[in-house]
Amino acid sequence: MTIRILTGITTTGTPHLGNYAGAIRPAIVASRDPNADSFYFLADYHALIKCDDPARIQRSRLEIAATWLACGLDTDKATFYRQSDIPEIPELCWLLTCVTAKGLLNRAHAYKAAVDKNLEAGEDPDAGVTMGLYSYPVLMAADILMFNAHKVPVGRDQIQHVEMARDIGQRFNHLFGNGKELFVLPEAVIEEEVATLPGLDGRKMSKSYDNTIPLFGSSKQLKDAIARIVTDSRAPGEPKDPDNSHLYTLYQAFASAEQLAEFRADLLAGLAWGEAKQRLYQLLENELGEARERYNALIARPADLEDILLAGAAKARRIATPFLCELREAVGLRSFREQVQVAGVEKKKAAKSARFVSFRDDDGSFRFRLLDAAGEQLLLSRAFADGRSAGLVSKRLQSGEALDVREQGEGFSVWLDGEVVADSPAFADAAARDAAIARLREALTSGE
Repeated sequence: MTIRILTGITTTGTPHLGNYAGAIRPAIVASRDPNADSFYFLADYHALIKCDDPARIQRSRLEIAATWLACGLDTDKATFYRQSDIPEIPELCWLLTCVTAKGLLNRAHAYKAAVDKNLEAGEDPDAGVTMGLYSYPVLMAADILMFNAHKVPVGRDQIQHVEMARDIGQRFNHLFGNGKELFVLPEAVIEEEVATLPGLDGRKMSKSYDNTIPLFGSSKQLKDAIARIVTDSRAPGEPKDPDNSHLYTLYQAFASAEQLAEFRADLLAGLAWGEAKQRLYQLLENELGEARERYNALIARPADLEDILLAGAAKARRIATPFLCELREAVGLRSFREQVQVAGVEKKKAAKSARFVSFRDDDGSFRFRLLDAAGEQLLLSRAFADGRSAGLVSKRLQSGEALDVREQGEGFSVWLDGEVVADSPAFADAAARDAAIARLREALTSGE
């Protein structure tokens, strides 16, 4: 089963080594899972909530996009785009805002923290609180629900926002689904073993502490930063305590088991801190050197980065655009050109033309096909052990129940209860596939 996973990337700073070990590297590894349909986006609308420096936001977007690509994100396997390049997201945000209870947003942690801080300072409870901060959870819900993500990897401080997205999506389904689950209800995924690296002074690596190691600074900048890592006063030849060494913790995040065992033994045997820092530098240089070259090449060609991100946006919008049309239809934002009565007749005719055909395979299993009005095959079911099971699935599809269509290369598949039940043929290109999906939805959701 393919699981759609969605991750937002904040665009208000320059990535450092802690970002790489804790978020970028594991996410890129996860994107290579053949069972994952990964979506990664630059959350630049969110950045506007806490940053009013246009130059910083623009620079951060450039640096973060270049970083993820330089670190190995494959945009053929993952969908990589800027939030601001998907106009369907702010429109969906408004649709969701109209069904979101104010009481729900009153309970958001960020808003409550701002209110508590104001009250402690004797200020008005809402002093300095913008609607961007207050409505942040609705925009995050739109990011997630737009692409019907099943899993959303987040830190513990973001679990509440994913739960809010579930609540909002469920409310929308109840009001406008008409028996269908328009939105998949997402689940938060907490990575318990995400690496949290110490900075130069031993505290968590953070720009707010000014204790970071730059990810793609020059080789000299990397060496200089490592030289500033705080160590104890034990002289060369004296045994060192690896378990209480920030330098050892950093080495551990990038070393193989064999390298780590050797480094630990040498520290216990009295390795000098200067030599230990040189080893950490060489380890990081080996890991990041080639990626640094790719990063610098990308930064020097911003037009190429723009093309990559726009291609990612086009890929994402092939999902978002027809889905938003479906949502607009659901809430009543329909064209006056289509009279309701005429549309109903036309759908009924189309429904009569589209038909299911059941048959038995040579191996004795049972299957069915769905043919469109022209007799073209839209779906071929998977094999069933008996005719009753095949019939129940085809009836559920005819009812339009929770139609879950997922793109698979130049074709698509239909899912029920978390399993693939039918597949389309391969089409000549994405446009032909999308047209077939539209015909499928028309045939299965027109009430016949």
